[in-house]
Formats: sequence, structure tokens, C-alpha cells
Amino acid sequence: MRDTRESRLLLVLLVAVAFALITVDIRGGEDSPVDSARRGAATVFGPIEDGVSTAVDPIGNAISAVRDSGSRHDRLAALEKENAELKASLGSDDRNRSRVRQLDKMLKTAANGQYGIKGAEVIAVGAAQGFSWTVTIDIGTDDGITRDMTVLNGDGLVGRVTTVGPNTATVLLANDPDFTVGTRMEDTDELGFASGQGDRPLRVELLNGKAKVKAGDRLVTFGSQADRPFVPGVPVGVVSRVDPSGGDLTRTIHVKPFVAFTRLDIVGVVVQPPRKDPRDTVLPDKPKAAPTPTVTVTVTPGADEPGDGADGQPQEQ
Repeated sequence: MRDTRESRLLLVLLVAVAFALITVDIRGGEDSPVDSARRGAATVFGPIEDGVSTAVDPIGNAISAVRDSGSRHDRLAALEKENAELKASLGSDDRNRSRVRQLDKMLKTAANGQYGIKGAEVIAVGAAQGFSWTVTIDIGTDDGITRDMTVLNGDGLVGRVTTVGPNTATVLLANDPDFTVGTRMEDTDELGFASGQGDRPLRVELLNGKAKVKAGDRLVTFGSQADRPFVPGVPVGVVSRVDPSGGDLTRTIHVKPFVAFTRLDIVGVVVQPPRKDPRDTVLPDKPKAAPTPTVTVTVTPGADEPGDGADGQPQEQ
């Protein structure tokens, strides 16, 4: 259409009519005279709009997905980081739970023996003094620790304090070859002296060469004068082997210690000895023996013997 005076007048007229129809439609509300025409247009053009929308939406969704992919990647990375932190936290919790169990067991042992203890943590293995089996703990003279105090944990005898600084102390372990402690046998009260042998069982010399002892018997500390360096009643170990007596004045036995010296963590230093000897009361309960299965064979009366006939008479060959 060319730009003439008539075309401009027609355009102005169409615009005026459009505004007039919009005004009438707004004022008419639901009774608008153009409502039927609008519904007709919707009927004609609705399916076309829906098809266009269906065709366009996947593209829009794809664009939206691409746009959001950065934030989703960031969220995934955040979740992975949170999971890693959670695993680390769980690992830490496992360790803390283990330490709590060790502490609870040690406090129970101390309560059974009426030992006043000061808790400590093993912070180093070995010492400058040249001992082959020692550990360093994180308490010292500032905490009331002195030489020749008994050291234990929830399992039993760990060792004795040998060197003390303001904030740390050295403990000679019970399995060190230079370590010796007086022992008492459970039930029989046979006395002896236990010596360390490194990673091998403790060697115990019983004073009675004819003492009756067997594998599985248990020992505790006999105690020292004035309770230094050892308080009485601390579990030492269980007999693993008994050497033949041979008529000697003493009898040698080998004892597996209750304490695992290569896995020490939480220990306690006895700063207050018991009022009386706890004897065997600190030892754990003996494990119950597993029942031995028995087999019962029942013979039914009148059953045929092998080789008998149906009437119970021996068959002829």
C-alpha cells in the first residue's frame, strides 16, 4: 500500500475503531458485546497457539537447563564437599567413641580397685633415656605426678613412671626387659616376679617350685611397700605356658599380658593407692565355657539286628 492521504485516513479510522472496541469491552465486563467474538477467535486460534507453545517449550526448557547447569554443578560440588566433611566427621566421631570407651573402661577398673587416678594421653613412643619399651604421656609434675607411680588402663598394668618433667612423663612399659613386678596368682595366692620380654609373653618366676598352675590362670600385682612403684591388685595377664618344674626351687611360667602395649592411647597414673588390697576383685569376669554338644543314640526295642530275617531269626547261608 502506498503512503497516500487516503491510506493515512484509513489507518487513523482503524485505530479509532480499535480503541472504541477496547473501551466497550472493558465497560461491558462479562456482558461485553465482543465477548462472543473473542471466544470465536480463541476457538480458531487456540489450537495454533497450543501447537506453537508445545514446539517452543522444549527449546525453552533446554535453554533453561543450560542456564541452570552452572548452578547445579556448583550444588553438586557443594554436596560432594559436604559428604567428604561428613565422612571426616564420622571418622573423628569413631575415634572419639573409641577413646570414650577406653576412658569408661579405665574408670571402671579404677573404681573396682579403689585407685585414685589422673588420666593421661600417650603422645610419643620411646624416650631419650634409651629404654626400648617406653611411652611419653602428657602430664607431669604440674599435675602431681612423681617417679615410681603405677600406670594402668582399662585392661590392666601398663607400667611405672620413671622420669617426670613439668608437663610430661616417661612410662617404662611392663614388657620392657628391665621391668620387674611382684605378682600374685588368682585363687591360689602363689607369689612370683614377672619380667618383660619385649614382644614375647612376660616371664614369671613363682617362688614355689611345686606350685600347681595351668594355662588360663590369671595374675595381679602383689604391690610394693608404701605402694611404690606398684599398687596391689592391678591385672597383669593370663598364663599361656607352664615350664616343667624339674625339681627347681622356683617354677617358670609364661604370661600373656592383658594390655596391648602397641595400642596404648588413654592411660591413668595412680596418684592415690587403695585403702586395702583389692586382691582379685579388679580382674574381669571369667569367660563362660561354651557348652559341649552331646549326641544321644536311641535304640528302638524289637528292631531287626543286621543279618536277621523278617521274623528276627538268623537267615541261613
